[in-house]
Amino acid sequence: MHILLKTIISMAIIFSATAIGKRLLATAGLIGVMPLAGALVLVWLRLESKGDAAIVQEFTRSALWGIVLSILFYLVAFVCFKKHLPLPVVLVSSFGAWSGAAFVHQWLLK
Repeated sequence: MHILLKTIISMAIIFSATAIGKRLLATAGLIGVMPLAGALVLVWLRLESKGDAAIVQEFTRSALWGIVLSILFYLVAFVCFKKHLPLPVVLVSSFGAWSGAAFVHQWLLK
């Protein structure tokens, strides 16, 4: 039941952002990068860890550094789109930059 609830809430957020995007691109962009997923993870972690503050504190610390990686992803995507590159190239480039930075992120946090 827990997994089904998580799936339904996550899908509702994604579907809402894409539906809004058909009319209000700026609003959809804002919704797409809102910390909704992070907030959901905090709720699920808190509930499943029986309120262990150390677990959510560590997640939050890692998420703060992860924000930099997300900025890098969107920065690379923006530059690629400005160069009129096709979507597959944009996604590979953006995820490539994000993945490389994520590797460094994980290495530094050890």
